[in-house]
Amino acid sequence: MSTRMITYCIIDDEPIAHRIIEGYCAELPHLQKMGNAYNALEASAMVAREKVDLIFLDIDMPKMTGFEWLKTVSLPPKIIVTTAYGEHALEGYDLDILDYLLKPFSFPRFLKAVNKVGETDRARAPESPESYTAGNRRFFLKGDRTHHQIHTGDILFIEAYGNYTKVFFAEEMILSHEKISTLERALPESEFLRVHKSFLVATDKIKRIQGNRIFVKDHKIPIGQTYKGRINRLLDGK
Repeated sequence: MSTRMITYCIIDDEPIAHRIIEGYCAELPHLQKMGNAYNALEASAMVAREKVDLIFLDIDMPKMTGFEWLKTVSLPPKIIVTTAYGEHALEGYDLDILDYLLKPFSFPRFLKAVNKVGETDRARAPESPESYTAGNRRFFLKGDRTHHQIHTGDILFIEAYGNYTKVFFAEEMILSHEKISTLERALPESEFLRVHKSFLVATDKIKRIQGNRIFVKDHKIPIGQTYKGRINRLLDGK
């Protein structure tokens, strides 16, 4: 099976960091560099100009940090953070980071991070669309040393839980290694709605919506302030 070509760019204010990452990427023929940026303004211009699958992003940069810049990007590609400070992992908790590379990092550790790009691609498309039938779409959900075969019509809702997710069904809950953003992309958009940064709900399982809460069986799910427009469109049948 051939490996899909992955386009990438590097955002870092240190030229030596660019050279190290470029050297590692040169060992992987399926990686294609699209550009280099040394500050946030250059990064914005580059991302607007080039379509990339992956960004290697430094955090400590002048005028605007990597995380501050990332929050300005509406549809960011996959992000691998490269930083000299391990505590930044908590700061980026809500930013859907693929992996964190603590400088100086080895090639094996770099390769492990890059391989996650392919893993999330497989999670996003667990089966070919033509094999789906409404209400009976299947995929395998990775849990603790186990792959559970899931029917999307059985899911009530999904809750983010750190770097994991809790997937709720009528009779059980599965703790998965997948991020909520990965599952959101994998599930049919017509049947699941993100209602909060930490919650994804099966729309046909909603019992009622009251105030800032959605009721699914005996569960009360909060509606995030920035997601209210989606709820209004749901109520309007749009």
